[in-house]
Amino acid sequence: MNLTLILSLIIIGLLAGILSGFMGVGGGVVMIPLMLLFLGYDQHQAQGLSLAVLAVPVTFVAAYTYHTGGHPINWKYALIIAACFVIGGYIGSKFAVRIDQGVLKKIFATILVIAAIKLFFGK
Repeated sequence: MNLTLILSLIIIGLLAGILSGFMGVGGGVVMIPLMLLFLGYDQHQAQGLSLAVLAVPVTFVAAYTYHTGGHPINWKYALIIAACFVIGGYIGSKFAVRIDQGVLKKIFATILVIAAIKLFFGK
């Protein structure tokens, strides 16, 4: 690993962490596009690395900060959603690895654009 790569990894991690704690986004919205741009990863590699990073329970600290900051989190709901997220992640990854990278990129970009338009023009 050279210094440029290490700095790119640090920047991607920090941006994803800051935006995750600030707005609840990180993996798909921040890390994947940055990995495509700065690391030269293909869509499958970026999605896989994003999932590997998210496997570490680092977001618990951010969620706990919200909880202790006067915004209570229903931990039972979180556990149910997390368990289903693991199952859904497994199913989704089985589909994703079988899809051509070009098609996967287009699906990913379309979802980001739709979400951005909805957020921008929504109430």
